[in-house]
Amino acid sequence: MSKKVKRTAVVLLVLALTLGLAACGDSNEPKDAAANETETINVGTMGTYNPFSFTKEDGTITGYDIEVLREIEKVDSSLKFNYIAGPWDSLFVGLDADKFQMLANQITSNPDRVANYYLTENPYFTCVAQIIVKKGRTDIQSLEDLKGKAIGLTVGDSFTRIVEDWNAANGNILTIKYYEQDVVTILEDIENGRIDATVNDPIMAKDKASVQGLEIDVVGERIAADPTYFIFKQDEKGAELRDRVDAALNQLIESGRLSELSIEWFGVDYTK
Repeated sequence: MSKKVKRTAVVLLVLALTLGLAACGDSNEPKDAAANETETINVGTMGTYNPFSFTKEDGTITGYDIEVLREIEKVDSSLKFNYIAGPWDSLFVGLDADKFQMLANQITSNPDRVANYYLTENPYFTCVAQIIVKKGRTDIQSLEDLKGKAIGLTVGDSFTRIVEDWNAANGNILTIKYYEQDVVTILEDIENGRIDATVNDPIMAKDKASVQGLEIDVVGERIAADPTYFIFKQDEKGAELRDRVDAALNQLIESGRLSELSIEWFGVDYTK
């Protein structure tokens, strides 16, 4: 083989290797970009459930649940949450229809939700259920005291489920009036004497009452104390998103930031 032919062969070999390496580089770049790409997740929330999810005057949605998700964004920069407000009875419907990819609205676990949706493994708050009555009323301290009286509850709410289960186990002694409106309507009816009581989260009820100028009391012992979770559709995408949120949430728990956030909002650590 002549020197000229050899030089040509070497040039061609180097050129082939260079092009080959360039091709490998091109194939890797989109994967790296995709791995770092921010994904926008639509989050269904009421936006009227103070202090966990509410809308400020400028239209921004905030609240404890929302701020937990904003902390999650700091941990996992590939997640970006977009909040869409809607009434309670539209949230799970919207999740089923892919209007939302997850829900954040102080949602507790129950058998139906476990069977049909994915919940984060890590809870981010402990939701307390107590009886709420008109300020100054002393004749009601327990669910038994509501026999012969009217209790107002929201359709499909977890607190409603607690009371319904108790009622079924105790001879259905309670008279339940169901509401589809925001809990403010129930609190207004309590103050006006249309109903005698409700069962709900005392933090939320006191906040709502304060904003609306309603006078209520929280009475009796805790009926329940249940952890709250973020909710996802029960499919492959839902499982993947749940795992990512769970991983970030676990970091917030281990670092103590979740406890700090609860204390910032409520003065008490409700995460344990």
